[in-house]
Amino acid sequence: MDTPLLYSTRSYDYLRAEMIALGGFVPGEIEHQRFPDDEQYRRIVTPCDERDVILLGGTISDTDTLELYDLACALVYYGARRLSLVIPYFGYATMERAVRDGEVVTAKVRARLFSSIPSAAMGIRVFLFDLHVAGIAHYFESQIHPVHVYGKPLISTLARRLGGDDFVLACTDAGRAKWVSSLANDLDVTAAFAYKRRVSGDRTEIAGVSAHVAGKRVVIYDDMIRTGSSLLGAARAYRDAGASDVTAICTHGVFPDGALEKLRESGVVTHVACTNSHPRACALASDYLTVESIAGLLVDCLASRS
Repeated sequence: MDTPLLYSTRSYDYLRAEMIALGGFVPGEIEHQRFPDDEQYRRIVTPCDERDVILLGGTISDTDTLELYDLACALVYYGARRLSLVIPYFGYATMERAVRDGEVVTAKVRARLFSSIPSAAMGIRVFLFDLHVAGIAHYFESQIHPVHVYGKPLISTLARRLGGDDFVLACTDAGRAKWVSSLANDLDVTAAFAYKRRVSGDRTEIAGVSAHVAGKRVVIYDDMIRTGSSLLGAARAYRDAGASDVTAICTHGVFPDGALEKLRESGVVTHVACTNSHPRACALASDYLTVESIAGLLVDCLASRS
């Protein structure tokens, strides 16, 4: 069987290069231009007829989502035998369900959009990396076959690197307790989570922590860091409970609008580590933010399902 072609959206060229180096995929080239009225021109330069094709891209914005969708449709139209969509960051997790009447469940709507991609001869798979809610995978319909890729091996390595041999693995609230407990069991360390108390309709505060952390290093895990407010609240609670040091790891480092600098300046979280599933994390990598690549995990997952 021919080696798969690997294309990507422009925002994920950095990860495409790593995956080509590790997996030996054939680079697929795409021409991009922008018209004066901001309309986009795209052309599949490397022929894909009767080839297995991998298309890499994250839904980091609606513009990137449409680029990924447009390219997927074009690759099928131009003859891709099988299409594997690799989405390192599925960015609609906030609206994965409706709480109030009239709310748009954006995660489901975007999944349905991708489900409308015309079918390739040997089908379409979508590889989703560390979803905020695992059930999002079931929003994909029609001929799309979802595959949830878990980042646990990489997160375990980061946790051990930050915490050493003896630390407490913690989460920001009880919502992540089950996942953190499972990871803590694998690492043979204590798990902890923070109790939240609702102060008003839109504000909560930390009321306590579930484990003895005095004199211990605490590593907080969350699947995603955006503004960092929940992380800071939990970190302060662990500090108040006597933790000697608090660091944080996440799968998806989004960090909009100075969020990472806010964490650094707080002095509460001494170091942050994340994966390169989101391009902004790569741009912000520093002595304070460690960024680890998911290229190897993705290559291995694709190889196991070839």
